[in-house]
Amino acid sequence: MFCTNCGANTGESNSCPSCGKVMSASNVPAMPAMNYVVLQVTLKEKLIGTGSGNLTALEQAINAQAAKGYRLHTITTSSAHSTGLGGGDRIQATMVFEKI
Repeated sequence: MFCTNCGANTGESNSCPSCGKVMSASNVPAMPAMNYVVLQVTLKEKLIGTGSGNLTALEQAINAQAAKGYRLHTITTSSAHSTGLGGGDRIQATMVFEKI
C-alpha cells in the first residue's frame, strides 16, 4: 500500500511511516485493472510418432485467457536451450494477452 499524501510505501501499516497520515479503506486507491497478462509455455518434441500436443497446449492457454476477457496480442518463440532426448532443442513460447 502507498500513502495517498506523500506516496511512501506504507506496507501493511494503518499509518504512513513517512508523513504520519492515517490510512483508511476510503483513502486507499483501488488496484488498477490488469491490462496485460504474459504467459510462457514450453513446447516439447515427441519422442515417438507424430503429434507433440504443442498446439493443444497453446490452444488451452489462449482459450483460458479468452474466458477471462483477454485476447492474444503477440506471441514469440525462442530456444529454451534444453536438449531433448532426441537431440532437438525445446522451444519457449511467450504470449502477451491484452484485456478486451
